[in-house]
Amino acid sequence: MVVVYLERMTSDDTGGDDAPTDMEIARAAETRPIADVAGDLGLSQSDLDPQGKGIAKIEQDAIQRTLSDADEGKLILVTGTTATPKGAGKTVTTVGLGQGLNHIGERGVVAVREPSLGPVFGIKGGAAGGGHSQVLPMEDINLHFTGDLHALTTAHNLVSATLDTKVHYGNDLDVDVDEVSWKRALDMNDRALREVVVGLGGSTNGPPREEGFQITAASEVMAVLCLADSLADLKERLARTIVAYDSENEPVTVDDLGIQGAMAMLLKDALRPNLVQTIEGTPAFVHGGPFANIAHGTNSLVADKLGLALGEYLVTEAGFAADLGFEKFGNIVSRRGVAPDAAVLTTAVRSMKYHGLDMWPVDYDRLEEPDPEAVQAGMTNLDHHAGIIEQFGVPFVVAINRFPTDTDAEIQAIIDHCEREGYPVVVSNAFADGGAGAAELAETAKGLADSDQGDFEPLYGIEEDLAEKIRTVATEVYGASDVHFTDDAQEDLERLEEQGYGDMPVCLSKTQHSTTDDPSRKGAPALDWTLTVRECYPDAGAGFVVVLTGDVLTMPGLPAEPAAEGMDVDADGNVSGLF
Repeated sequence: MVVVYLERMTSDDTGGDDAPTDMEIARAAETRPIADVAGDLGLSQSDLDPQGKGIAKIEQDAIQRTLSDADEGKLILVTGTTATPKGAGKTVTTVGLGQGLNHIGERGVVAVREPSLGPVFGIKGGAAGGGHSQVLPMEDINLHFTGDLHALTTAHNLVSATLDTKVHYGNDLDVDVDEVSWKRALDMNDRALREVVVGLGGSTNGPPREEGFQITAASEVMAVLCLADSLADLKERLARTIVAYDSENEPVTVDDLGIQGAMAMLLKDALRPNLVQTIEGTPAFVHGGPFANIAHGTNSLVADKLGLALGEYLVTEAGFAADLGFEKFGNIVSRRGVAPDAAVLTTAVRSMKYHGLDMWPVDYDRLEEPDPEAVQAGMTNLDHHAGIIEQFGVPFVVAINRFPTDTDAEIQAIIDHCEREGYPVVVSNAFADGGAGAAELAETAKGLADSDQGDFEPLYGIEEDLAEKIRTVATEVYGASDVHFTDDAQEDLERLEEQGYGDMPVCLSKTQHSTTDDPSRKGAPALDWTLTVRECYPDAGAGFVVVLTGDVLTMPGLPAEPAAEGMDVDADGNVSGLF
């Protein structure tokens, strides 16, 4: 049976002028008391710290109790093909699948990342699903929510302020001001802050030096929070975080600054997962938000472990396509004890057409024109990402997201291709029909998770040297013929190995717009290109080595027509344009 899946990217993707908007659907929903949602998971009222209507953080003692004494469920990881800049619908798929599992009588739990205000006001607008597959309360989740992002930003900038103060008052740590690696952070897209100069205005303001800002989602503090499994672990990770180097080129850490306790104090509540619900009352954790192109791209480890402990099936997503989020989940996150039992590879006609037409930049009007041949030509991208999942030994199903402008011939082109290649394929209607529309996808994903087909393994051993780990990701995941390390990168690797960071996994920073390091190349170019690595440095707190490739920005900019221009609030406090 083929079921239609719709995903709303822009206001005209809802299926007609008379169709309700995401906001209208969200506001019309009758939500359950959050205590009842928690009760489905076996949690009591005393296990909750209410944060407003329909929102609660889980109390620390409940987290510890649950994780120490619980059977683990099955993990279904939602990933995707390389999407257009407006996204691929992974979050709708994730939320819809969680609802679908409950629809077929299973106890499904959803875990997704918290939206960053940068993308919210940038090109994507509001996040956290759409249609009848949303997490609620949508407005709160997309704006300040429980303050996690603000706590992260403050903790991050406490490091900058303390470091500058130490330098100003005698510089007892012998910090080389030209080797300060810690940028400031802001949860907003602001290109003017990528490169700045601080310390102007005289000696009382510190020595003038070049500085910069990164978006909070790119902060190592975000990565630390999302990979820590306890408050004690959080504090230890913060302590070993490198912020600068001294005149002898030795690392200066947060421990040297003496502020890991203060940072942990700021983050103690942010570490606790946020419990909300989907539009159908399915329990959902919304927690953490690292980007997958510049960090590891998944929600918090604590949220995943809670979901696995409290539900039969946890549905979570990995950022961007399988070459980014799925790879990092498999090679970084899974080493913390949360390996996937099955995967969902999300795609859409417009995504395949995007690659088949070799389109850069994107012409969205052209993507709405029927073109089954272009869809077929773009299937190389789907095959590439399917191959990545297969290399990890994870069984998967292809989920096709149907938009109103898609033709039957275009949809059939994807189905036929998947059947020829032997991929299970489902077209789901989670956007329009919620859990009922994702029932077939739920049955398929559940069957794969329960099967003996999977044999998950990371792609490289942790004992391999850093260069070999990078080469493995480049050749086996991206399809590069080889890796070119610049002289600076080669020196970085030698220093990192000498300093004892060689036993860490690698986190490659790469464009999300292509499987290569060139955003303009579409499809899945293989063996005709070489990945260039220009810099490597340790995120010692997070526990991985960051590898910079191409020209990936840690502080995005707003587009020419940011989503913020269409947002407003009336005199009664009613928000518009956020979704």
